[in-house]
Amino acid sequence: MLDALLLMLLVALCTCAVIVEFVFPSGPQTQGWTLWGKSYSEWSRFQFALLATLAGAVLLHVMLHWSWVCGVVTSRLGRKKSGAAHDDPSHTLWGVGLLIVIMNIVGGLVAAAALTVRPPGTGP
Repeated sequence: MLDALLLMLLVALCTCAVIVEFVFPSGPQTQGWTLWGKSYSEWSRFQFALLATLAGAVLLHVMLHWSWVCGVVTSRLGRKKSGAAHDDPSHTLWGVGLLIVIMNIVGGLVAAAALTVRPPGTGP
């Protein structure tokens, strides 16, 4: 059920992204254009809502497979222990560590974007 929802969300997000990118004109030229009663801004907000929903569903999917994620991360990055217990607490630490690294990378990229964005007319 969750896998089918993920597929539907992915298809909807891709469709919306293609509409926003290729159907509407670019930049400020979108002023006044509508598609099925919705403006470019509304389509853009819908696209972000789909993205946020997809991200939440992926997070739920990862939570449901958490022991598998931790086992894979441990087997790839951790030390190999012969005869280690299947539910070794270090597996969870490796998985949480991976999530912390991912969140720091995303946060760093968003912070860099926020710090380097420039208003019109201020140069490159």
